[in-house]
This record gives sequence, structure tokens and C-alpha cells, in this order.
Amino acid sequence: MVALAVLLLAGFLPGLICERRAPALIVFGDSIVDTGNNNLLPTFIKSNFPPYGQDFVGREPTGRFSNGKIPSDFLASLLGIKEYLPPYLGTKLSPEDLLTGVSFASGGNGFDPLTSRLVSALSIKDQLKLFKEYSYKVKAIAGAEQGESILSEAVYIVCTGTDDIANTYFTTPFRQPFMDLPSYIQMTTRLASAFLVSLGARRIGFVSLPPIGCIPSQRTLGGGVERDCEPRRNEAAEMFNSEMTELLNSLSAKYPGSRIVFLDIYSPLLDMIKHPQSYGFIESRRGCCGTGTIEAASLCNPLTPITCLDDAKYLFWDSYHLTQRAYQLLNDILGRRYNNQF
Repeated sequence: MVALAVLLLAGFLPGLICERRAPALIVFGDSIVDTGNNNLLPTFIKSNFPPYGQDFVGREPTGRFSNGKIPSDFLASLLGIKEYLPPYLGTKLSPEDLLTGVSFASGGNGFDPLTSRLVSALSIKDQLKLFKEYSYKVKAIAGAEQGESILSEAVYIVCTGTDDIANTYFTTPFRQPFMDLPSYIQMTTRLASAFLVSLGARRIGFVSLPPIGCIPSQRTLGGGVERDCEPRRNEAAEMFNSEMTELLNSLSAKYPGSRIVFLDIYSPLLDMIKHPQSYGFIESRRGCCGTGTIEAASLCNPLTPITCLDDAKYLFWDSYHLTQRAYQLLNDILGRRYNNQF
């Protein structure tokens, strides 16, 4: 979820698209980049109801876990592909929709297969299977040669892993009693690396984990009475990011024809959390929905009051996900950070 993603991903574009505009954007991951796939799943990790989407076009709750646009949309727009990235499931996709890319992301997803199973979300393997099905459709529409070209030149985003740590490892009793934190991180990063290899894509943006311990819900669960940032969750995110950086460097060396870019959202998001006023926010410890300390997904619903007067002044929309303005601002920050590195 917040792995946030968050992404904003724009920063790696110069390195991924080179001189040619990407024909499509294809996204895998969790709720940060889920544009509505969970609407069709038997899961409580949903957001296709108010107050979600209150700042989206037509105030429509589409299944995006925010008050408006999410990273998938901002990147699709930045690439000049389309304004909104549709979910692969549950919508009538036109040939143009399919040829220009979709999101396979599912709220509650993780690299650990148990993470998705616990909430009936699409696992990363499920998303890969759907991508294979999607690939056949693209080639059927565009023809084998042109379809292969679209899939080859597309930008691929992978944004997941936060739920593995925040939910599966620290919140449930199924992993921590049998695996210490370093072992669990090694398992999830190994699975992440295997997924990237099986994806077979040439241009990949891999989004780092955020400072998980500073997400409002994690402050509530592990930050004590004062709801401070919980250090072990942040340590886990830093450990994951460090190991993934090494693994991605290794993959880049092994597959020199590919561009695999590690998008660090940990540092800029942590700065936004610690110094919200510097970014025009008045609140970074709680969200707008309800108390803002624990409500997310089904707990943020039509009966839950919105307690912020201006959601553009809040970093978090619910206790787990950023506001539309926060996503856009983070996107701009990363754009400046990565622009000269490619």
C-alpha cells in the first residue's frame, strides 16, 4: 500500500523511454497502483465507495485508494499515453485501452504469497498470469510483430512489498515466530528478483519501499501512546531497499539490454513526513478519513466522516495511502532527482 509509492515514478522516464515515447504503461503491484482490479475480487481490501474518489472525475469511487488520481495515472499522463490507467479486470477495455497499457495491481498484494492469500488479493503470480493473457490480446489486436514491439518498448512498473512487512510480518502470527527479520527480507527480495526475471521486460521501474514505520496506521499499531514512527518497520524497509538495490544491479549486469531503475521514494517521503510545512502540508501523522489513525479500505467508508477541511493540506488520505496532491508532489520531486542520471 504505501510502499508507497509511491511513487512517483516520473523520475526514471529519461532512462526508460530514451528518444522514443513509450507506447504503453504496464503496472504490477499493490493498492498504491491498483486502479480498480480489487473491485471484482472477494476481498475486504476495496475502495470503490465514498469517500474514496471524492476529488476524482465526477467524484467517482473507482477503486483507487485515494481521494483522486494515483501514481499509475500520473505516470500514464506524463508519458503522454493517456490520462488514466485502467484496471485489467472489471472494465470493458477497448483495443486502444489494451494497446496503451493497464494495471494488474491488487490492493493487499505482496511478494510473499501468503500476503495476498490472507486478504484474497491477486498474488504476484496471478498478476503475471493475467499479463500473459493480456499479451496474447495485444498481439491479436496489433498483429504478432507490432504487438511484440509494443510489449518490448512499454514501460513496466513494479510497486509492492509494503504489505509483506506491515501486515504479514509484523501484524500476523504466521511469519515472525519462524523467521527473523533478515531471513524474511531475504525471502521477499529473492521472490522480487525472480518475478522481474520471469517478467522478461526491457524497461522496468522498481519502486522502493517507503518509511513504513511512519505510515499513520503503523504509528498506531507500533508507535506507542505518542504514535511515533516505529523504528523496526523502518529498519525493515531500509533493509529491503538495500538488498533490492544490489539485486537490481546484478540483474542489470546480467541482462545488459534491459533498463532496471530503482526508484527511491523512502528518502523524499520521509522528509515530507518530518517536514510537512516545507511542502505545504499541515498534517503528516494522520489521514483525512475518520480519525486518520487506523481507517483504510473498508474501514474508510460512506459512514466514516472526513475530518480534514482541505485534503490538499494533508499528506495522507487514509491511514495507509497518500492524497492526490501528495502523490503528484512526490512525482515531481523524483522527476527532478532522477532526470540527470540517464
